[in-house]
Amino acid sequence: MGKLSLHTALIHTIRTPSLTISELPPEKLRLECPPGKVECKTSEELAPLEGIVGQDRALKALTFGMEMKGKGFNVFAAGPPVTGKRPATRSYLEKIAKTKPTPPDWCYVNNFQNPYEPKALKLPAGKAKIFQKDLKNLIDQVKRAVPAALQSEEFAARTNSITKKSVEERDRILNGLNDIAKQSSYAVRMNQLGIGIVPMRAGKPVSQEEFDALPPSVKKKFEQSRETVRNALDKAGKQVNELEAKTLDELKKLRDDTVHYAMGGLISTLTSRYQDQPDVIQYLDDLRDDILENTELFTQTGTEQQKKDADSPPSLAESGLPDLLYRRYQVNVIVDNSELKGAPVIAEDNPTVTNLLGRIENEAKFGTLSTDFTLIKGGSIHKANGGFLILGARELLTSQLSYEGLKRALLSGSITIEETGQRLGIASTKSLTPQPIPLNLKIVLAGDHQLYQALYVADPDFGLLFKVKAHFDDTIDRNDENMETYGRFVHTLCEKEKLNHLEAAAIARVVEYGSRLAEDQTKLSTKFPEIADLVREANLYASQDGSKYIKDTHIAKALEEKIYRSNLLDEKTKEMIQRGVILIDTSGTKTAQVNGLSVISLGDFDFGQPSRITVSIGLGREGVIDIERQAKLGGQTHTKGVLIISGYLEDKYARDKPLSVSCRLVFEQSYGGVDGDSASSTELYAILSALSDLPIKQNFAVTGSVNQKGEVQAIGGVNEKIEGFYHTCKAKGLKGDEGVLIPKSNVQHLMLSEEVVEAVKQGRFHIYPVGTIDEGIEILTGVKAGVLKNDGNYEADTVHFKVNKRLAEMAEEITKFGEFSSRPRD
Repeated sequence: MGKLSLHTALIHTIRTPSLTISELPPEKLRLECPPGKVECKTSEELAPLEGIVGQDRALKALTFGMEMKGKGFNVFAAGPPVTGKRPATRSYLEKIAKTKPTPPDWCYVNNFQNPYEPKALKLPAGKAKIFQKDLKNLIDQVKRAVPAALQSEEFAARTNSITKKSVEERDRILNGLNDIAKQSSYAVRMNQLGIGIVPMRAGKPVSQEEFDALPPSVKKKFEQSRETVRNALDKAGKQVNELEAKTLDELKKLRDDTVHYAMGGLISTLTSRYQDQPDVIQYLDDLRDDILENTELFTQTGTEQQKKDADSPPSLAESGLPDLLYRRYQVNVIVDNSELKGAPVIAEDNPTVTNLLGRIENEAKFGTLSTDFTLIKGGSIHKANGGFLILGARELLTSQLSYEGLKRALLSGSITIEETGQRLGIASTKSLTPQPIPLNLKIVLAGDHQLYQALYVADPDFGLLFKVKAHFDDTIDRNDENMETYGRFVHTLCEKEKLNHLEAAAIARVVEYGSRLAEDQTKLSTKFPEIADLVREANLYASQDGSKYIKDTHIAKALEEKIYRSNLLDEKTKEMIQRGVILIDTSGTKTAQVNGLSVISLGDFDFGQPSRITVSIGLGREGVIDIERQAKLGGQTHTKGVLIISGYLEDKYARDKPLSVSCRLVFEQSYGGVDGDSASSTELYAILSALSDLPIKQNFAVTGSVNQKGEVQAIGGVNEKIEGFYHTCKAKGLKGDEGVLIPKSNVQHLMLSEEVVEAVKQGRFHIYPVGTIDEGIEILTGVKAGVLKNDGNYEADTVHFKVNKRLAEMAEEITKFGEFSSRPRD
């Protein structure tokens, strides 16, 4: 009780002629989490965390998208980038994937009719690798069985029989031809060109010279008989050719029958294993026919090679061609689900077109690049087929080919693997066109809200393909259940990564950090990656201290070190303020000058910085002039805030007279862009000070936007702004009367650092909530704001009275000036 009364005694109360505004007590500045709230001594006692935390809306959308049948019911997981959408989604999908059937395997095999169009075979899960092994064993057995059958005694005997029969028949034909030739004084001779005839005389062949020297009557007789012999020769030649063709056919049939018999049992055995796979049966039939047509591939045996001379040219086997040609009988497994239980869940972090949709590789052979079906490689979409695929929207869009290829696959319902040149439409060489694989999967595309909106508007196909939006919130309610959830998340992280567990006080600090990230006392952040990084860093310091558990001091050190690594610019800025390079007053009073507050973001670190805002006024009809806008340094939102100030001034003071003032606003020593309306109340205070000639207390800094009715509205970054001004005052030397005016509606967002809270406890710093401009101007000037009376005038000697009086005088002066300037001159 004594401690509470001490805190109460240190609370400043500002009394003005019309209002009594109390500063915020320390307990309003930071909602602490008592260690008892987590209901454990260490995180080791808590249960692991399962499922998606505090995202009921997103979870319901995910469930709907995953269960909904029909084309296009894929999910876009929308939310801030560091809320852990992807890990949470993957965890959820892995849970439901266990209840789904395991999808089939897929492989590519040779198309023996058209090798440029490989066939895709579907097999039950785990069967593709077995089929690949079975086919390899089959070919190995065929390599042994075929040469053995073709070298068997039976085959040799039957071959000799066919050959002998053919030779005998050939001899019979030639003998008959020879008999006819003898009767006509001709002889049959065999030469390299075939069968020929030569004239005979006295049992000897007649040469061309001798024939030319014969008497004409003898020549005529030879020529008359030549026609008869020639006819017989043509007939015999035709018979010999038919005999040779018949013999070759018989030998081929014998060879095919022998090979068929040799491998028939092998293929039949394999066929019986895949009776329920008609595509596989058809492929095995085609394979058998191809082996029969290419039996020579299997006849290059070692025994035959030993019979060859050392100087003979290299055979197919010696050149390595058979190994290359045997690849036509291989099986290229694209998807192997043998180790999978349930449906696959694939998260592709680098969705390039080849990683996502697959590729066709090339290899150098005999001095040229070539490819075949064994060089087809699947992508993550193949692995996820039959299950779930998680992609980052921004990563996907960095490769236009990936996004367009994914859309084509979803629209067509099939996966087509192409070479990059084919995708770009610039292929100059013939390549493979693998048979498309039917597509059946659910895709979760993770990105932020802006990206979702941009895709929905710019791409007509996007809305057709991603019909479900899972909206991830970046905060959850800070209640007992979710605080326990934080503890369970910490438990799961520590168990998974082998970290030291946290004491209850340390978990409480993590909960408080969650509220700071959420910038709300009633909320906790869902930026679990940042929470995890805090625990990891604290674990390092606990290990350095030799502590078994992570303590609250280790969490505090992690937070301090995280800030220290990134706040160099912040410290440099405070140093320049301390040395007077940047002009900021934290004591005394000044007219038309107010300390405004802004937030500078460095990406990994945000800090508050005070800025001197000044106003100059003069006669004119320009109204409020934004120098930042005139210099093209002001953003649209800041310009809107300035226009709202004009609306306030006109509504408040210009109902009975024109607003005859030229008022210029500027952020002093600001050389970068200025945006946002959080300084609009600050700018209005400076204008009121300038018009009323009432000085502003410089020990205060102000933040808050304003509407045309004078209500002070909530702003962002309130914690950083307060802490920024506190550290500025600390650098210049705290005197005990410094403080910040914030919007009353921002009180619920306060999660200030312990140092600032302690300073408030000691009465060395003060924070005042204001709801209206009247409340704020009274604190800053110590003068009553003033109320409009029934006679249309404000109470005497109030701020509004002085402002209204000054504006009336200015309106009268500008009217007189206008009359004087319009008089005709002599």
